[in-house]
Amino acid sequence: MSEHFRKWQPYGAATLVGSLPHHDRQKAIDLVFEEIGEIPAWPQLSSYTSEQMMVQYNEGLPGLERKNDRILFAVSDPGFEQELLAFYEEYLPVSNGELSLDESRFRFGEDTGRTFFAFLERLKRQEPTAAAVKGQITGPFTLLATLKDENGQLALYDPRLRDVVVKALALNAQWQVELLSQFSLPTIIFIDEPALAGFGSSAFISVSAEDISTMLDEVAGHIHRAGGLAGTHVCANTDWSLFFGRSLDVINFDAYTYFDRFALYRQDLVSFIERGGIVAWGIVPTMDPENIKKENADSLVSRWRQQVEQLVGDDLSLETIFRQSIITPSCGCGTLTEPLAERVVHLTRQVSEQLRQKTGI
Repeated sequence: MSEHFRKWQPYGAATLVGSLPHHDRQKAIDLVFEEIGEIPAWPQLSSYTSEQMMVQYNEGLPGLERKNDRILFAVSDPGFEQELLAFYEEYLPVSNGELSLDESRFRFGEDTGRTFFAFLERLKRQEPTAAAVKGQITGPFTLLATLKDENGQLALYDPRLRDVVVKALALNAQWQVELLSQFSLPTIIFIDEPALAGFGSSAFISVSAEDISTMLDEVAGHIHRAGGLAGTHVCANTDWSLFFGRSLDVINFDAYTYFDRFALYRQDLVSFIERGGIVAWGIVPTMDPENIKKENADSLVSRWRQQVEQLVGDDLSLETIFRQSIITPSCGCGTLTEPLAERVVHLTRQVSEQLRQKTGI
C-alpha cells in the first residue's frame, strides 16, 4: 500500500466500478459528481468504441491490427519484431524515469482518453470536497484472455505478448495515478479482471496462480510507484486467495450475488484487513434489471448487515470492517439503459449514506 495513504479509511464511502452507458459525456460526469462526489470515478463510456473495455487499453501495443472487424496481434507480419523492439525502446526510458509517461505511448490518446480528460478538467473546477479519486484499467489476464494472434491463439500463451500487455497496462495505470494525484487525494486504480471467473477451468488449465500473481504484482507495483492504491475488481466468483496475499490495497467483489463464496476466505480476509486492506462491497445489483428495480436502499443495507454479521468475531469487529469498506455496484453499468444505470448509481450513494447513519461510526 502507498506509504502516504497507508492509513486511509473510507468509512463506507461510495464509488463506481467504471462503465456507464451514456453517450453525453457531460451528463455522465455530472452524474458521477452529483451522486458519487466523495470518491468520484472517471466514467468509461462503452457507447464509444474507443472506450470499450477490450479496446481502450490496446493503444500502443505492438503488432496489433484490425482485420475483418477483429482486433488481433499480427505476429507473423515481417514488421512485428521491429514493432516489438520499438515498444521496449520506449518502455525502458519511461520505466527508468528518463522519459515522461505523458509523452509516451502508454497514456490515453485523444479518442481513448476523451472522457478521462474531461473528468480531469471537472476535478480542477470542482469544489475540493472529494475524499479520494478513482480510475481503472482492464486487467492483464482479462485482456490477454481476449486478444488473439492471427492463428487464433490467445495472447495469454505467447510470452512476448504477455509481457508487453502487462507492461503497457502497468504504465497506463501509473500514468493515471500521476495525473489524478495532482489533487492531493488518495488515488485508487481498480484492475478489472472479470475473466478471472474462468481461472482454473479447462480453458486456462496451463495458467498457474503464480502466473496471475506475477501479472497483478507488476501492475500494482507501478500504481504504488506513483503513490496510488491498487485495487482489483472481479464481478463473479473466483479463487479469492489470488488477491488476499498480494500487494493489493482494495478488493472489490460482487457481494450481491457471491458473498457466500467470498466468505469462505474469512481468515484471509481478517489478515487482509489487519494490514490495512479495504473491501469494496458490490452490494448494488447490476446484472439483472429486475433486481435493480425491486431493490431499494433499505433492502440493500439490510443485506449488507446480514453479510457482515457472518464475518464478525473476536478477531474482526463490525466497526473495523466498516471503517475499511467502500460501497460499489456489483459491476459496471455499461450494458444497462441510462435510466437503470442512473438508478444503480443513486442506490449506491443511498446505501453508503444509510450505512453511515445506521452504524453510527
